[in-house]
Amino acid sequence: MELHNLQPAPGSNKSNKRIGRGPGSGYGGTSTRGHKGAKSRSGYKHKVGFEGGQMPLQRRVPKFGFKNINRVEYKAINLDALEALAAAQNLTKITVDDLRAAGLAPKGKPVKILGNGAIGRALEVQADAFSKKAEEAIAAAGGSVSKK
Repeated sequence: MELHNLQPAPGSNKSNKRIGRGPGSGYGGTSTRGHKGAKSRSGYKHKVGFEGGQMPLQRRVPKFGFKNINRVEYKAINLDALEALAAAQNLTKITVDDLRAAGLAPKGKPVKILGNGAIGRALEVQADAFSKKAEEAIAAAGGSVSKK
């Protein structure tokens, strides 16, 4: 393979519609715009969402709810995932950095530990937030929790 014989894969390139280039092209005459009316003229613009006078969708559908700009979205991690990580890496202290290194939590998103699953070893867990059930389960196993 050389630079001079590179070519696109067969069927990957299509030729453009050459509109308004005479009757032989098949796209002459009205240039695919139909007959008369504003849409056939140059300079025609329509408003975004305009539906020809019909009540547009964004006005037909009612508004509801709101987005809380102060909402904090946590990455949820369950106790069984902590147990598996501690067993795999033989850890007694688990931090948010350990969870990120293991691929359980994305960078820049706070982590919350939830109480789904069981924990069978004393772990010192550090995270941004804990559910009550998770805190109780970690404490019952002889571990401790600390908020970051």
